[in-house]
Amino acid sequence: MSETQLTIRVAESVGELPRANWDALAGADNPFVGHDFLTALEDSGSVGPGTGWQSAPLVLESGGVLLAAMPSYVKGHSQGEFVFDHAWADAYERAGGSYYPKLQIAAPFTPATGPRLLLSDASLAGPLLRGAEQLCAQNGFSSAHATFIEPGQLPLFDDAGWLLRQDIQFHWENRDYRSFEDFLGALASRKRKAVRKERAAAQEGLRIERLSGAQIRAEHWDIFWDFYQDTGARKWGTPYLTRSAFTLLGERMGEKVVLVLAFDDDDLPIAGALNFVGSDTLYGRYWGCSRDVRFLHFELCYYQAIDIAIERGLSRVEAGAQGGHKLARGYEPSVTHSAHWIADPGFREAVSDFLQRERDGVAGDRLFLNERTPFKKG
Repeated sequence: MSETQLTIRVAESVGELPRANWDALAGADNPFVGHDFLTALEDSGSVGPGTGWQSAPLVLESGGVLLAAMPSYVKGHSQGEFVFDHAWADAYERAGGSYYPKLQIAAPFTPATGPRLLLSDASLAGPLLRGAEQLCAQNGFSSAHATFIEPGQLPLFDDAGWLLRQDIQFHWENRDYRSFEDFLGALASRKRKAVRKERAAAQEGLRIERLSGAQIRAEHWDIFWDFYQDTGARKWGTPYLTRSAFTLLGERMGEKVVLVLAFDDDDLPIAGALNFVGSDTLYGRYWGCSRDVRFLHFELCYYQAIDIAIERGLSRVEAGAQGGHKLARGYEPSVTHSAHWIADPGFREAVSDFLQRERDGVAGDRLFLNERTPFKKG
């Protein structure tokens, strides 16, 4: 299709766009780029005025038909992204520039790999990315950033001349395990014993329940909201999601949610972990507790997630950003990817040099970590 036949515009919100049309582009594999997830954030006030995340989805149309889109946001800060560019912002500001606002192409508050260009045809990636660049240039934005890009889309950003960046997360891979015990059989003896001890200690005196869909009632979300607020306040000051976001997520995509709760001897909930289910991946997102129990974090966030993935026949678990402690629990180093467009040529060159050195460091770190997984050697 000729570019002269295409119209590119910025919609006011994902909610402005028809659900069926958006989801036809987003597909069903990844829950975080779907209309339900993104509009739950908009409608709950988790993104929008006062949050530093202003919804600005870029859409490509022809004759009023939606052909391509990207979940994008005008950002006034670098919070909730998990690909850290604070040092870039500081350097640019010290050199006399204004780093904010910038354009963020992402699923907000979600360090999970997924498509960032929602395309009916791969040939539309170029026009869509040029549209993002023009949006930045016309509005004086310093840069555009697409984070946690699925690897298959990296060449589209590379071909457009965006700078590519790498980092490491820890993902669990399902090698056709029939049970958790089957998975443990792949670990070295000492590591296998350590995991068993952790699970036994975490579960002692507790009842662990998994809820999904209509099983998750308002009181469960109230409980988890308290856990989430506590963790958010300790980690980043202000929790990103509002209370109503959890209600809307439960209403709109409850079958793609697994809420794991731990109850004590008095049947009082003391901890919880929230997961989202994709077509082949379980995504661990939020955790919190009202009482510290040794190893309970590992049990609810990592071991329960492995159990769920095996039971559902999922290929992997993505348990969120960072966390070298995941390595000993069978989560292996996996490279994540982002792409960056920088308006200022001099700043772009400086960032490019930094990224090359950073890539070398990431490659070295991954080799180091791969040698220290808990699996049997050879």
